[in-house]
Order: sequence, then C-alpha cells, then structure tokens
Amino acid sequence: MTGRMIALVAGAVAAGFATGWASPAEARAPLSMEEVNGDAAAFGEASAHAEAAPSAFAPAGEEAFVANATLDRTAPPQQCVPFARRLSGVEIYGNANTWWRQAASSAYDRIERPEIGAVMAMLGYRTSARGHVAVVVEVVSERMVLVDHANWLNSGEVTRGVPVRDVSAAGDWSAVQVWHVPGGHWGGRIYGVQGFILPQSEPEKPFGAVGWRQATLPAVDAAAQG
Repeated sequence: MTGRMIALVAGAVAAGFATGWASPAEARAPLSMEEVNGDAAAFGEASAHAEAAPSAFAPAGEEAFVANATLDRTAPPQQCVPFARRLSGVEIYGNANTWWRQAASSAYDRIERPEIGAVMAMLGYRTSARGHVAVVVEVVSERMVLVDHANWLNSGEVTRGVPVRDVSAAGDWSAVQVWHVPGGHWGGRIYGVQGFILPQSEPEKPFGAVGWRQATLPAVDAAAQG
C-alpha cells in the first residue's frame, strides 16, 4: 500500500466512514431503509418531478384510466328506473326496457353516442324482455364512459363512477361491457345498447361539480319504483 493510499484510509476512519473492511456477505447485503434514507433533511425537498410523476407522465385517455367505482352506502336500496329518473331529470316511467321506445314518442332527443347527463338505455343479457338504465356522468374516451346506476347487481345497490366500454365491432356503442365493482374487473357479459336519451334541460347542479355525485338521493317511495 502506497503512502497516498494509507493516508486516504486513515482519513476515512478518522471521519467515521470506515471501521474495517466489509465481509463478502456484508458486501452483498442491501442497506436497510433506515441506512439508505438517513436524515430526510439531509436530502432536501422531494423533486417536483418525482411528486408529479404518477399523473404528469401518464398517458391520456382510456390507456391511463384506473377504475375507481364506489358503492354509495348513503343511498337507500332502489331500482334503476327511479334512480335514473331522479338523477337525470328524464321523466319517463315504466320498465327500463320501454324507455327507448317511450323517448321516441316524447320530447326527449335520442342519440347514438354518449354525452354527459344522458341516460343509457340497455337491453338485458341476450334478451329484450329485460332492460337497464344508467346515467352517464363522465366521458373518458370515445369508447369508455363512467355511469351512476342502481340495482345492477340485483340487490338495490347504488354504484357511482362505474366504467362502461364500447365493445361493438363498428365502434357505435351498440354493445358494451360493464365494470364488475365487487371483483374489480370487466364483466364477462356483453349487453346491447339501444342508445342514449338526453334530458330536456341541464341539471340544477352541473355534472362533475363538487358534491353533485356524492349527494344523497332522497328516500324512494316503494310505490314509485316502476
């Protein structure tokens, strides 16, 4: 060992950085988190880029979407029809599978593609004898929306921010898949969509406004379920 090397080692020991040579096992073992992190103040503030990375560098649109559907435990159990009627302002009554036909003979406009505030009129799985209605609360991309709806799982539950995606071959929203909230994955069934019914006027509180979608719906009279 040269005189220069001896001086460097002696200086390191005096400064407290070395007390001996590490064994082969110690050399392979990772430092503990405490040893790596040390005193946070010594590293300064976190990088703005590091803090922004999860959202700032994420791709836009459907590719970046992460489902965050929730079960609204504040809402009373109810059917899809009175829920959609109260939320959207579309004053149609009767079974869900009749809404699309009723809208044609009323003052409600019917469209083929989703818009915020519109009621999506769906058919039952492989049957037109049943139906379902849900309210579009957000358009994520050309082929994905979020809906608020009730009784999708046949227990009267209200779920909010539920992803629905267009899986039709033509991209015309004639066939969709619905996010399965309990399982956290896309449902395996494909449902037919008749179209979307527009309300006659804007809701009192705009869609997306703070507190709008979280608002507790009034208690539903059992006689008005149909």
